[in-house]
Amino acid sequence: MSRTPAPGTPAPDFELPGVVLDDGTAQRGTYRLSEQRGTPLVLVFYPGDNTPVCTKQLCAYTSELDAFRDLGATVWGISPQGLDSHESFARTHRLALPLLADTDRAVSRSYGIALPGLGLRRSVFIVDADGNVHWKHVALAGLSFQTTDTLTTHLAALTTTDPR
Repeated sequence: MSRTPAPGTPAPDFELPGVVLDDGTAQRGTYRLSEQRGTPLVLVFYPGDNTPVCTKQLCAYTSELDAFRDLGATVWGISPQGLDSHESFARTHRLALPLLADTDRAVSRSYGIALPGLGLRRSVFIVDADGNVHWKHVALAGLSFQTTDTLTTHLAALTTTDPR
């Protein structure tokens, strides 16, 4: 298994299919990390659609999307389920962030969070505008998640230290 990228090192690039709800319409597309250069990105790796902790986590982040946007950041959710599952999950819980399908777990492996036979570790990576990992949290058990306050605190620190 790969190691998780350390803060200050490049985030592994990837391209994944994803879906986002826009006024109730599902918009499917391709999401590329390299195309996010210039703005911070929060990558939220979660084990599964419609599971209790994942649902609570993504609903919390959706309800606070403006806090992320106010800091210039975008949030993407990534899990091993396919786009149909993601769309149903988003519709059921009114999730407003893109959900990306890492069905072969290649991206999870490149971030060092894949668990053979079990899926992935609940993890969050904050990627800076240059494509480097600014901060990360990789859970051991995944029974809880990082709060929006924690993530926005790290994002705010990023924006105050960025010389741009």
